[in-house]
Amino acid sequence: MSIMIQVQVYADVNPTESKDQVYSALSQLFPEIDFGFDELSEHHGRFSGEGDIYALKYIHYLIREEEIIDTSRTRLNVGLSDDGLSTSFMINKQVATVGHLNYPAQEEPLGSINISIRADSAEKLRRCFDWLTPPTDNGIPDFEMDITDV
Repeated sequence: MSIMIQVQVYADVNPTESKDQVYSALSQLFPEIDFGFDELSEHHGRFSGEGDIYALKYIHYLIREEEIIDTSRTRLNVGLSDDGLSTSFMINKQVATVGHLNYPAQEEPLGSINISIRADSAEKLRRCFDWLTPPTDNGIPDFEMDITDV
């Protein structure tokens, strides 16, 4: 059995939001995930989907493009579970609609994009962190890992 990374993503759609815009933001950030939509009430729903480490490829790219490796690594560590097998963090939904990353300090009034990453070992999750957000020196990665090395 191969060691796996599981990525789960969800975002609520509120009555004041465009369902299409929320879907567009999600599918742009996570093109490898097929999102399903659940109607939670008459005017409220949730997109959700899951994938493997390849679902994080575009996030990996954006973290470097926007030069937020250190901030991103901090967010991963802040959300780390006690058992070291998972982490969770949020992405600003509004900023995501224009193809950028921003990590809100807390859940936003209209909700955020919620991401959780789970591994079947703490070492595997650490390798995922190092691939996604390597340690840096003055913002320059100390190393870059290939996704297949995770």
